Parts: sequence; structure tokens; C-alpha cells
Amino acid sequence: MVVAAAGAAVGWLAGRTRAVAVSGPSMVPTLRHGDAVLATPVRRVRPGDVVIARFRVRPDLLVVKRAVRPYRDGWWLQGDNPAVTDDSRRYGVADVLGRVRLRYFRAAR
Repeated sequence: MVVAAAGAAVGWLAGRTRAVAVSGPSMVPTLRHGDAVLATPVRRVRPGDVVIARFRVRPDLLVVKRAVRPYRDGWWLQGDNPAVTDDSRRYGVADVLGRVRLRYFRAAR
């Protein structure tokens, strides 16, 4: 799931909560296109966390995915929708920037 937010990664290290808009179907049914979430930077990620991340081979792409397991000094991420494979199955290891804490806007169906 691509996150459509210009400059969303700016300030992640400042320790502030960030609003992020969700785009795409990869996290359905947990999150839908048009949802808005709040995310905070994290030092510790646990398997099962929904995170904001960047794939090392696609540093221009900010994504919302589920952390599956630590992998090669980063994380293996997958979407909740098994029909969409724009995750670690395609792009490999990712670096987690933050953890989604709250969905504050639910897009209409």
C-alpha cells in the first residue's frame, strides 16, 4: 500500500506523530484506500505491527505494511491482502520508519 503524502518521511527522526494517507488495496481489510492513520517513529518493531516503511530497492516509495519478521538487518513486510504482492515478496527487505498507532479517518466504501 503506497502512502500518498508529500514529504511524509521528513521529520520521522524528530520523534513526532505523523498523519499518513493510505493509497491502494494491499492492506484490505485492515486499511482501505483513502483511510488516514497516525504513525509514530519507533525503535522496536514487533511481528504483527502495522508500520510505515521504505523498501531498500525502492527508497522513493513510502508504504504501509505489516511487519512479519526481522530479515537481513531490516524487516520482511507483507500486506494483509494476499492478492496484492507489492511488498517484500517483490521488493525484499525494508527499513521501518514508524508504527501505525491509530486510524482516524475511515474511507467510505
